[in-house]
Amino acid sequence: MASTRRRLHPAWVVAGVAFLALVGAAGFRAAPSVMMVPMQEEFGWSRATLSTAVAVNLVLFGLTAPFAAALMERFGIRAVTATALAVVAAGAALSVFVVAPWQIILTWGVLIGLGTGSMALVFAAVVTDTWFAHRRGLVSGVLTAGSATGQLVFLPLMAVLTERYGWRAASLLVSAAALVAVGLVLGWLRNSPADLGVERYGYVPELGDVQPVPVAAGSPPGHGPARRAVASLLQAGRVRTFWALVAGFAICGATTNGLIGTHFIPSAHDHGMAETTAAGLLAVVGVFDVVGTIASGWLTDRVDPRLLLGGYYAFRGVSLLLLPTLLSATVHPSIVLFVVIYGLDWVATVPPTIALCREVFGANGAVVFGWVFAAHQVGAALAAFGAGYVRDRTGTYTAAWVAAAALCAVAAVVSVGMRRGTGPRDRDAAVHGEPVRSAR
Repeated sequence: MASTRRRLHPAWVVAGVAFLALVGAAGFRAAPSVMMVPMQEEFGWSRATLSTAVAVNLVLFGLTAPFAAALMERFGIRAVTATALAVVAAGAALSVFVVAPWQIILTWGVLIGLGTGSMALVFAAVVTDTWFAHRRGLVSGVLTAGSATGQLVFLPLMAVLTERYGWRAASLLVSAAALVAVGLVLGWLRNSPADLGVERYGYVPELGDVQPVPVAAGSPPGHGPARRAVASLLQAGRVRTFWALVAGFAICGATTNGLIGTHFIPSAHDHGMAETTAAGLLAVVGVFDVVGTIASGWLTDRVDPRLLLGGYYAFRGVSLLLLPTLLSATVHPSIVLFVVIYGLDWVATVPPTIALCREVFGANGAVVFGWVFAAHQVGAALAAFGAGYVRDRTGTYTAAWVAAAALCAVAAVVSVGMRRGTGPRDRDAAVHGEPVRSAR
């Protein structure tokens, strides 16, 4: 009875520490964008060489996620997160000693990619499912918003440090911040409510669990994390809903990080807008991203996630279709409206996608979301390359914007057309690799 009278449930403390870790992870991943030009000037390396390191980072960031989820369920959230932060700290600190291109690929690309990938959005899914039985949509939305907050917090500070003291100072800041986060994780993050003798937040014993949730530590003997991650992919691949989620999230990555995140500034520059002005507009996207993601989490607790995804992709498609007519040399109300709408929609897709993974795949939901998130990064990489190719071939980005709008229409239709949820029998089949009738 004592645990039910706590004024602050420990789940909220865990969520707060997880939020700070995600803020840090976003800042760590954003660092190369600030340090790329100074390093190019110092070493004379090509932009392609430095971009290779960023590309390796992006790929590992996505592909590490499902394995990280399985590791968290095997060894515990705290151990995996602390190790990931230590790897990030090592990568950032070692980068100050680089003298050859392969070394920057190893530090920026491999080490920081693996570290931040282990704290990707799948981390938010594991924390939410392990610690919360109620308010899951809201919590996943707040944790997802940590990504945007990290960029807003770290980028201006790193830019100032780089300008005044050089890129090495900014890299050391990243390393120091990661080490501070390690202390917070070890001191305050717990693997599961059982560690503290409490139930998950909002759990009502009389009602039981609506769905099975992941175990924060201690997977069944003989089921290693890598094997579990691969087995979850093979099992999820038998369910059509999984491929619908993969398709939608790949388009999400293509139209956010891949297209707008990479090519909005150069496209605006093609229309005569100053790069600093275009960068400022992207910063506004980050501000409204926080608002939109938290609101999406709140809505996910109350509205069919399929309808939310359909609406988000539809609005995004309309915005992209109009973008070629909105870009100009100056900032005007219509482009500001585009930035606000796109910001609200930037990663608003995450809470409903997590909810659907949990609903359809039960105990495997977090690991399956890791694979869905990997598709997000693959989509981002393909769009980043494809839009650049279109610009080189045609001299404009218009075809890329129109193609992206068409893809959003596809994602909207696919999302609304998904079957929602499974019954207990079908959910058990999804976990054990048997056909799932109601999800097809």
